[in-house]
Amino acid sequence: MRRNKYLIMVCLFLIAVLSISEAAYAQKKQNFDSIIKANTALMYKNPDKAIATGLELIKATGDNIDAKIRAYKLVSDGYSSKRDYEKSLEYVIKANELLPRTNNKLLKISIVAKTGIQYHQLKIYDKAIKYLDEAEQLCMEFPHKDSIHGSLGVNYIVRGFIYKDKLNCDIAISFFDKGINELLTASKIHKNLSNHASSLSIAKYNKGNCYLMMSDNKLAIKNFEESIYYAKVIKANSLQAFAQKGLSQVYSSEGNYNGAITILNDALRISKDVDDLVLNEELYRLLSVNYLALNKWDQYQDTRLKYLKNQTDLMKRERKSVSESLNEKENQEQKNIENCTSKFWGGITLLVLVLVFVILFFVLSIKKTKVAIAKLEQKISFLQNDTSDNGIKNGN
Repeated sequence: MRRNKYLIMVCLFLIAVLSISEAAYAQKKQNFDSIIKANTALMYKNPDKAIATGLELIKATGDNIDAKIRAYKLVSDGYSSKRDYEKSLEYVIKANELLPRTNNKLLKISIVAKTGIQYHQLKIYDKAIKYLDEAEQLCMEFPHKDSIHGSLGVNYIVRGFIYKDKLNCDIAISFFDKGINELLTASKIHKNLSNHASSLSIAKYNKGNCYLMMSDNKLAIKNFEESIYYAKVIKANSLQAFAQKGLSQVYSSEGNYNGAITILNDALRISKDVDDLVLNEELYRLLSVNYLALNKWDQYQDTRLKYLKNQTDLMKRERKSVSESLNEKENQEQKNIENCTSKFWGGITLLVLVLVFVILFFVLSIKKTKVAIAKLEQKISFLQNDTSDNGIKNGN
């Protein structure tokens, strides 16, 4: 009876421990998800903070492969927001290397698509299309279709970017529209616009640029204003600033220089913490052009100098990025050479040891054979002597 009570107590204790462990794991996962979501929302406002958080998460995730992949993606997204595409690709490649170890199909789709986006940003279009095709195929194979509208939307929008660069705006707009429809469907299904607001803002901004190039100012303004709306949903300052930049270009083309200057100054104000040199360069360039059109020389000279400074800073950053990339490749090559050298000398050492062993084996075998032959000769000699002695005795 006492023994049964003891067993029951042990079982209850184990159940309690398992429940506590499961609750702790669930709490830890919830905290991780919250951190990722918060820093993703911060991406277009303070990308440096998102990168720093992602790097800390990579160290903290341990053997949790899915969490580590998502942390790598967060860092990659941060560098993308800063337009450091080489560094962004570095981290998304690390995420790709872990994909064979996860069963999360949606996460695989996300990372493969992200890789395609990175190659597009580096203008390596053949690789971009390859990864986008792979991501689309994974989407089509996914059993729950309501879960892949967002991924398909991003896929079509990135294809729109490529076709805008390689073909023409008419084809690009058709893909932007396909992508926007998929994203809006996803937002409606999950009743959450914020998850796709950044992609919608980017798509609308690029549609606006296409209409601006086609001199359709009415549709350009409509799309830039919608881009601003989606950017404000998630307080994505850099996206809002880009859309405002596009809107200012429409105003300038219509001769509304004061309106353009007002919206450009507001874009500079809201994006001051983003540290996007490409954005700043464009904003100061357009400001200088508009001040010149109004014959405001002091403001023109001031913004022109800031434009040139940003241009110089951007060139320095690009050189630094290229230099770091080359140094990294050189270090990798050096490691490969050292590994090859180590393997070569390891092989030589093993070969020498094998040869020494073979030589010793043959020397010992020969020595052993000689000893055996000598003993045999002695035995033969002894037998011959013994036979001779017997013959002499018999003869007598």
